[in-house]
Amino acid sequence: KMNQKNFHLFESDGPHILLADGSRIYGISEELESELNQIITSGDSEELNYFLEEHGLQSTEKINDESLTDPPLTAISLAIAQKCNLGCTYCYAHQGDFGTKAKNMAAETGIMAVDLMFKKNPGNNKMNLAFLGGEPLINRPALQTITRYAMEKAVREKKQIQFSITTNGTLLNSDDAIFFEEFGFAVTVSIDGIGVVHDELRPFKGGQASYDRIIKNTMPLLHMQKKMQVSARVTVTPANLELKQTLDELIRIGFHSVGFSPMLTSPSGKNEMDATTLDTMLENMIACGTAFEEKIINGKRYPFSNMSITLREIHRGTHRPYPCGAGAGYLGVSASGELAACHRFVEDDKGYFGNLEEGISYKKQRSWLTERHVHQQEPCNTCWARYLCGGGCHHEVIHRGRPACDYIRGWLHYTLQAYIRILHKRPDYFSAL
Repeated sequence: KMNQKNFHLFESDGPHILLADGSRIYGISEELESELNQIITSGDSEELNYFLEEHGLQSTEKINDESLTDPPLTAISLAIAQKCNLGCTYCYAHQGDFGTKAKNMAAETGIMAVDLMFKKNPGNNKMNLAFLGGEPLINRPALQTITRYAMEKAVREKKQIQFSITTNGTLLNSDDAIFFEEFGFAVTVSIDGIGVVHDELRPFKGGQASYDRIIKNTMPLLHMQKKMQVSARVTVTPANLELKQTLDELIRIGFHSVGFSPMLTSPSGKNEMDATTLDTMLENMIACGTAFEEKIINGKRYPFSNMSITLREIHRGTHRPYPCGAGAGYLGVSASGELAACHRFVEDDKGYFGNLEEGISYKKQRSWLTERHVHQQEPCNTCWARYLCGGGCHHEVIHRGRPACDYIRGWLHYTLQAYIRILHKRPDYFSAL
């Protein structure tokens, strides 16, 4: 079958075509679609190129083979506590300590990291400082000191900074709510299902249930959120595929948004998704998306973040040669001050980027940005979804390969269809994006 890497046909209120480079969508006539399908069936790539050109459906090259060079550093995440009180079955951080001795980050280390970000961000780019772990609230005093330092520095230098934290929610208290609201934190709470479903996947180290404690502790934040936004992140494993029920209950509880992410790589291999469970996940994601469409078309809010984020990317015509900013505008920092491609590469030689004492290893960064470019990735360089996907999470690809390509293409195919339907019925939805 002829490779159709430069376009993707889909039906939604009539035939449409996505041009890969530039992520542009056109409605086409049924006659044109029929002719195109005939050429595809014939396998004549020369005729195909001529046909696309003749009808103005040729991608103009927006992304070439050149890798990103010397990007400003606009985001850092601090592994402020490389220890955790939960014993999650699949944890990429080896249940919090990243496979090394458990440790807290000294406030001075975090301050050095903040200074590095300000120094490597000479323009007026908005910056993000993220606190991760392990469980970051184990090291609350350092977290607060570093936040205050970064805010004061931003005010002094007339720069914009945003703060975020990913927490398991077990240690949250009402004082945290006040602090996070004051500094406008984006708070992400990891919750993997409702009640016992969550407890099986995310128990305390001693095996006790954690769900009820998390919901109780998160309540003060949910009631207070104005500047602060509190979201739930669900890691999807073969054990918690009931996505719609989870989504509806977490929205009911009051989370600002809810998002799902498949578990593709865990150090033990436990709870990883395979082709069959990813197919089931896709069905359930589309069920959530269908509910989203219905709510939005009826003028209601339905904060399913996977859907709203994908629709925004499609609407903007987002096209990119990397999946995220890891190793470019974003770096992770370990408790001892080592720099990593992102938070998932902390204590992992494959993503080592230098240290705070000596600075970023530009040799490593240059080779990373050259090697990780989507044009250098197989089979990405022949896939129609490559510039919307960017080649998939670097950590997952390096450690597991690409088990989720069909899932990603399936999700993008559905969201392209949904985009057209919402655009026709509620075009005002996109004016706010």
